[in-house]
Amino acid sequence: MLSKTKRLVMTEHNLNQIRREIEQLRAQLHRHNRLYYVENNPEISDAEYDALMRRLIDLEKKHPQLVIPDSPTQRVGGEPLKGFASVRHAVAMLSLENTYSREELLDFDRRVRRSLEMSKSLPYVAEVKLDGVAVSLRYQNGLLVQGSTRGDGVTGDDITDNLKTIPMVPLRLTADVPLLEARGEVYMNRDDFQLLNRRREEAGEELMANPRNATAGSLKLLDPRLTAARPLNIAIYGIGRISGISFETHLQALKELKKLGFKTVDHFKLCHNIDEVTAYCDHLEQKRDTLPYEIDGVVIKVNRLEYHDLLGATSKNPRWAIAYKFKARQATTRLLDIVVQVGRTGTLTPVAVLEPVHLAGSIISRATLHNEDEIKRKDIRVGDTVLIEKGGDVIPKIVKVIFTKRTGAEKEFRMPAKCPICGSEVLRIPGEVAVKCASIACPAQLKNRISHFAARGAMDIEGLGESLVEQLVDNGLVADCGDIYSLRKEQLTNLERMGGKSSQNLLEAIESSKSQPLSRLFFAIGIPYVGARAAGLLARQYSSIDQLARASGEKLEQIDEIGPRTAESIVEFFKKPQNLEVIEKLKLAGVLTEEKKTKKTATVVDTDFAGKTFVLTGSLQKFTREQVSSMIEQRGGRASGSVSKKTSYVLAGENPGSKLDKAKQLGVPIITEQDFIRMLKR
Repeated sequence: MLSKTKRLVMTEHNLNQIRREIEQLRAQLHRHNRLYYVENNPEISDAEYDALMRRLIDLEKKHPQLVIPDSPTQRVGGEPLKGFASVRHAVAMLSLENTYSREELLDFDRRVRRSLEMSKSLPYVAEVKLDGVAVSLRYQNGLLVQGSTRGDGVTGDDITDNLKTIPMVPLRLTADVPLLEARGEVYMNRDDFQLLNRRREEAGEELMANPRNATAGSLKLLDPRLTAARPLNIAIYGIGRISGISFETHLQALKELKKLGFKTVDHFKLCHNIDEVTAYCDHLEQKRDTLPYEIDGVVIKVNRLEYHDLLGATSKNPRWAIAYKFKARQATTRLLDIVVQVGRTGTLTPVAVLEPVHLAGSIISRATLHNEDEIKRKDIRVGDTVLIEKGGDVIPKIVKVIFTKRTGAEKEFRMPAKCPICGSEVLRIPGEVAVKCASIACPAQLKNRISHFAARGAMDIEGLGESLVEQLVDNGLVADCGDIYSLRKEQLTNLERMGGKSSQNLLEAIESSKSQPLSRLFFAIGIPYVGARAAGLLARQYSSIDQLARASGEKLEQIDEIGPRTAESIVEFFKKPQNLEVIEKLKLAGVLTEEKKTKKTATVVDTDFAGKTFVLTGSLQKFTREQVSSMIEQRGGRASGSVSKKTSYVLAGENPGSKLDKAKQLGVPIITEQDFIRMLKR
């Protein structure tokens, strides 16, 4: 008989052997995944790969205490999710400005060189624009910790478990980079999409319209096991935030990302001037149908990363990149009718009802007509045969009428003088083509207005989604946004899928929304042309909604980034009695409509901050990154994400990244958190 001590020693010895075998298997599988999916250079057969995977699965089942998050076995989806949590992007995922012609590309090049004060040619990287879904992957010390959708650019959905099912997503990088947020596009190959639809057809399920829709739907499935069954791919095209490693050019970043284990975009080129860019765009447009996946254009980026910071961005688009969209695909069909829809801001939009036609992977039965002027300009009539296209291969529109097909029975269209939903008079703002319903309480606008009011980035009322808004309006429980704050628990519990707990949670979220900052309220009430960025600018200038209501167009236009159209829209909004009635309801309900401004947050210029550019690296003890950016901007400064020669200060917190090293190289002043606090108090 072996002694107890000897048995324990042998057990520990066996466990160490198993641990070593598991580690070897994981290393082999990670390597073969990279060879197959990233480098397209497999070294073993599928059967050999499956044998390795089966052995690892078997060992991990017998020894669950040895399972780790980045094991290749963890790609298989787990239990269904209850819903997606929200993720706030550390660096905004901005959309790209679109361009459709060589002339517009040349204009982009001129703008870039003028901003950089460069007369010579500028190198760009041109790469395929995949028609998929943008995502962000966050790695800490080389380990994948979170994956999210783009969402509204600021906040997305946490879809980590779904992204883990994609074989091309590395669970662990080849190097332990302290922090890396990789940005990429999830997509589906054409052949895989067709096979997926054939299987759905055989199963009696509804067919999917196109690869992009199928991709988006797959990523939003609450059961990761279903996502794992979908043939998804990913290609990485850039970086959001990074520490511990730095690059000088976008081309260098793409090459290093591939070394780290990512599959990057596989069609890109370094172009030494804009003429080479346009030639490459023509090349890819001719080649698009030979590629295994859908592309809808080419993305052009300034190659040197230091120029990205110098060029900066608008509230929506980076100034250092642009998307060249390919010519849209076209088809002819018959215009059966023109109906008028009323949007959230009251805009009346004519929509063409078409004889269904197949175009670029989907069935088209409707197309936007934009406005009455556009209809008159193109002489579009009900009954016409028309040429339609997908603008950027996404939004259907009518290009022109086939006049040779006219019979004389076609009917001209007239925009209604009154709102087709509520009967209120419509108005046209001078100088604008848009026709709007004058009533904020219009039922057609109401559901969209309330959804917008409650959305993330506005009043952020969790639980007040579209389906519940539909019920509230249809049951006559709300007639405007102000009525949200009069809802009672007994009213909510009578609605579909609204039990006592759900109703109580919603009421608590509504109560919590009353203390949202003024900028959120300015955005939430739905003033035409006032987005989140403009709302923030207005809140810095006006400390109450009453002040904003009294502001003249001339005063509003004096605010940087507030143009004549936005200013006039604000003035007109506060002239309408029904809008003022809603605002009065909000006041009576206790919604924050006034904020006290300190001397520092008023319009006083702070010489320590005005005109200065700050870059934050590392973490601070007393402030979040968002708080620091807000305080800098309130004092007339600018918060940036990268260091350049024009950076005024680098604010270094704990565990600073490569930005600190670059600041030292460039001689940029470095300040601590205590230095920053002293600057705030001066």
